Amino acid sequence: MTRFVLKRLAGAALVLLALSVLVYGLFYLAPGDPARLACGERCNPQQIAQVREQLGLNESVFAQYLHFLQGVFAGRDHSTGTSVVHCDAPCLGLSYQSDQQVTRLVLERLPATASLALGAMVVWLLVGVGTGLLSALRRGGATERVLTVLTLAGTGTPVFILGLLLLMAVCAHLQWLPFPSYVPLGEDPEQWAWNMLLPWITLGFFESAKYARLTRSSTLETLAEDHIRTFRAYGVGERSVVTRHALRGAVPPVIAISAVDLGSMFGGAVLTESLFGIPGLGKTLIDGVRQIDLPVVVGVVMVMGTAVVLANVLADLLYAAADRRVVLT
Repeated sequence: MTRFVLKRLAGAALVLLALSVLVYGLFYLAPGDPARLACGERCNPQQIAQVREQLGLNESVFAQYLHFLQGVFAGRDHSTGTSVVHCDAPCLGLSYQSDQQVTRLVLERLPATASLALGAMVVWLLVGVGTGLLSALRRGGATERVLTVLTLAGTGTPVFILGLLLLMAVCAHLQWLPFPSYVPLGEDPEQWAWNMLLPWITLGFFESAKYARLTRSSTLETLAEDHIRTFRAYGVGERSVVTRHALRGAVPPVIAISAVDLGSMFGGAVLTESLFGIPGLGKTLIDGVRQIDLPVVVGVVMVMGTAVVLANVLADLLYAAADRRVVLT
């Protein structure tokens, strides 16, 4: 098991290194002058040259990338024009617009994204797995048809349309909830939970359709295996067959994909965050793109990529732990 974990972590480290090269090169080698973007359209050539020197853009791209890696692992100093700011590791750079450390900006926005992703995961697991299991056990009946229609509707409805419908129905028409306004968990846990309820339902219901189909197909496949027929032939109760044996065989792929989707949510919930005004990483990335703030864009993309890579490693480990048939090599 230790060897399996070390190999996965080594592979993840190589992927992250390749990701850093790709992301850094993609943004800093793209057409355009980062110094002009940072300085603004009204800057004259002398001001642009001064900004280029302050940002270290007069060095080669390879040297800039090495400085970027140095900041990630050991920290580095940044010039703001009037002073020198030390950025502790892991340093992802300094914002062009606010001179704020990108790492600090990410850490401020990370709790909002994490709370959205974790809450949505609970919803999609409860709704998706429950619906898929019920649909498999009621195969061929009216219940399965209704659940199939609902899952297809959930898959085909864009997340922003679903969110708007919920806002109009729950907040405007029925007035069961006030319009969401993000409140940090540490300030008011109860208000935080009420304001996050609709975003959780929106994102969780949108994802639950996939898990319903996956759970249904995995459960039906497991119920058709020889050992399940053997259990039934020996008189084992149907509830025990389903809960102790069939569901156990259907759970590993759900666990694996949930881990991957959880990592993807750290960067893939842009529409949900924008719709409900959640100040998370997705909204930060959109703001960075609008302001052409390259350090913020590169830093947030790197954090999102790291979350996806680590989620894949976690998915491999969970799948191996849940399914003993997996060979740990």
